[in-house]
Amino acid sequence: METRELRYFVAVAEELHFGRAAERLGIAQPPLSRAISQLERRLGATLLERTSRSVTLTPAGEVLLHEGRAALDAVEAAEHRARRAAADGPGAPSVVLATKAGASSELLAKLLHRYAADPGSITVDVVLCGPGEQERLLRTGRADVALLHRPFDDVSGLDHEALVTEGQVAVLPAGHALTTRQGLRVDDLTDVPDLPLPRWPGTDGSYPDGPGPEVHSHSQLLQLVSLGRTLMMAPDSCRAQLHDDLVAVPVVDAPTVTTVIAWPSHSRSRAVADLVQTALRL
Repeated sequence: METRELRYFVAVAEELHFGRAAERLGIAQPPLSRAISQLERRLGATLLERTSRSVTLTPAGEVLLHEGRAALDAVEAAEHRARRAAADGPGAPSVVLATKAGASSELLAKLLHRYAADPGSITVDVVLCGPGEQERLLRTGRADVALLHRPFDDVSGLDHEALVTEGQVAVLPAGHALTTRQGLRVDDLTDVPDLPLPRWPGTDGSYPDGPGPEVHSHSQLLQLVSLGRTLMMAPDSCRAQLHDDLVAVPVVDAPTVTTVIAWPSHSRSRAVADLVQTALRL
């Protein structure tokens, strides 16, 4: 298969609409339809069930969508890593670490400090990401290693080691009635009239419907919480970053969050291995 065919198929499988997929790819619909039909003939399998009203994936299509995404990520990763290796040159190697902005800040600071003290350490370029972006950067080769958070981030296909597991807290504006509680439940936070839940953009950049404010960064969200416009849930370690105008209350039935350090399973980078060993020693 060609990567072009995989990109075409993934677009149609994600949109489940040939017209929208063609628009997303920047091509006309007829050649897109022909390409998908040719791919099905080559595989000897029907990938999409088409009617005048809908497009749905067959079991074979579900498999190819999952595997196709991974294959396209691998191709993109190879390109980015080759370009970075050429840009770094033999005299100035570096390792790129991606992490969610505002998350695991204390752990990250200790990790960077301890690694920098090790003989043979190299430059660590830290990329601060929005929710879920660090996983994407890792899979596409823009990062060599990442701090991810289970169960929110997907670590399938990645090597990883657990570093710390902790509960979650609700971060609320100081003085709010809920801050007087010793503990909260998830249901207590889903319908707070004066603190509607924030709305993050989806993969296509659009925001879901709802009364909560649109947010695009951790710092913006914290400011909105302090202004009494919304609330947030975060791992317990976020307490270290909170100012006096914010209060953290444990959410007793929220799933625990495990911070992991993750890297591509095929990585042979000595710097990544050293960074992982440093994290485990912490």
